[in-house]
Amino acid sequence: MSTRDVNLTEGDLLKPLLTLSIPIVLSQLMQVGYNLADTFWVGRVGENAVSALSFSWPLVFLMISIGGGFTVAGTVLVAQNKGAGNHDRVDHVAGQTIAFVTLLSIFFSAVGYLLAPVMLPLIGTTPGTEVHNLAVEYTRTIFLGVYFMFGFFIFQALLRGWGDTRTPMFLMAFGVALNVIIDPFLILGFNNNPLFGVLGLGALQSQLFAATGFTGFGVQGAAIATVFSRGLGALAGFFLLFSGRVGIHLSPRDLVLKAETVRKIVKIGAPTSVEQSTRALGVTALTALVAFAGAKTVGVDTSAAVAAFGIGIRLNSLVFLPAIGLQQGIETVVGQNLGADKPDRAERGVHLGAGLITGALVFVSAGAYFFAEPIFSVFIPGEPNVIAIGVDFLRIVAPTYIFLGIFRVVSGGFRGSGSTRTAMIFTLLSLWVFRIPPAYLLVEYGGMGVSGVWWAIALSSVISAVIAYAWFLRGTWKDNVVDSPRMAAAADD
Repeated sequence: MSTRDVNLTEGDLLKPLLTLSIPIVLSQLMQVGYNLADTFWVGRVGENAVSALSFSWPLVFLMISIGGGFTVAGTVLVAQNKGAGNHDRVDHVAGQTIAFVTLLSIFFSAVGYLLAPVMLPLIGTTPGTEVHNLAVEYTRTIFLGVYFMFGFFIFQALLRGWGDTRTPMFLMAFGVALNVIIDPFLILGFNNNPLFGVLGLGALQSQLFAATGFTGFGVQGAAIATVFSRGLGALAGFFLLFSGRVGIHLSPRDLVLKAETVRKIVKIGAPTSVEQSTRALGVTALTALVAFAGAKTVGVDTSAAVAAFGIGIRLNSLVFLPAIGLQQGIETVVGQNLGADKPDRAERGVHLGAGLITGALVFVSAGAYFFAEPIFSVFIPGEPNVIAIGVDFLRIVAPTYIFLGIFRVVSGGFRGSGSTRTAMIFTLLSLWVFRIPPAYLLVEYGGMGVSGVWWAIALSSVISAVIAYAWFLRGTWKDNVVDSPRMAAAADD
């Protein structure tokens, strides 16, 4: 039996919530390192290789968003059944999630591989160019191994529902370390690989190149490294699940799909898939709006506006790592306590999470506001136009970080209860009602230029948090227990 899962249904809530959330934040940081390693070594290949990676990422991210939504169903079902003490049902829903999402990933693998040459030009590649060919090569390799990537996501989600986030963190660390080690060799091979020079092994590189003639796989090498390292992590995770060493005890019969359980997975997971994929589309739409606003703003270069927005979004993603950790931790807290028939404790967990993220982000907001110029200068030195636009972005958006953090935590509460449609609706409202239309109106009719987009982002964060929290306080989500003990006893008999 695992000793890494935390007790979320009894005693103090603060310590177990932090114990659950901090490893998630660290795993997210390692994911950033994962991506940076790929970008760094691909950058040694050339500009076209980096462009190919950039063009491929939206398709890969869309696929991850859709599949990741269904893994959330595994988190919710495992958490609520564990809280209810239905350990046999925990094993069942875990096996069902693995089987269903694996079948889904095989479908994505085939479709993505076949359609990659068609979908990439829709994003902006030109067929026949080197960038297009490299992007197709990278994307197809990722799609061929997508079930390995999904396998690791499933393991993370199931263990999170059980209350163990440290084991997935250790496997993530293993995967990142392996990826960092093999990236330079698979991408650059034994010819002009700067790693050998840094290590003082130039002679060894010459000998290896003479013996093998291996010059690396280029961009495709990054994809191979990602699939291989994630694949080993997924296999290790499944071994732990089937061995019972992490608390969940899977058997082959748990993988035989049952229609009732699959319907629950789809009911819970589909809204989250829609939510995550539309969030990615929302960033694309905002980028187009920023470009539109830049063209209409006197004294502002369009490319400078888009560059500032891109850096601002990346800064935001780093800022909200704690919010993501608390959001996913809250999913488990709410799920387990609703399963244990302790709705008031589940609600208290969300209030606690909102308080924690407020306390953390108030300092982050202040730092981003007062040090906006030096922060942006680090990322793009020597570009005063981009820095000026970026400073404007931070000083308008940063004061609303607290609201966006609260919105994330409350959304986690909705998901943990199984109310994934509610979380989806609020995300859609935030993007497509409170943010993008006002941004267009402020640019087109308000004459505010790119600042109009920044104000719309800030406004939507405040409105979304206030409305979502007000809806949360109604308490209707407390009735949305997807697997009560009574239901579990009757299910699948």
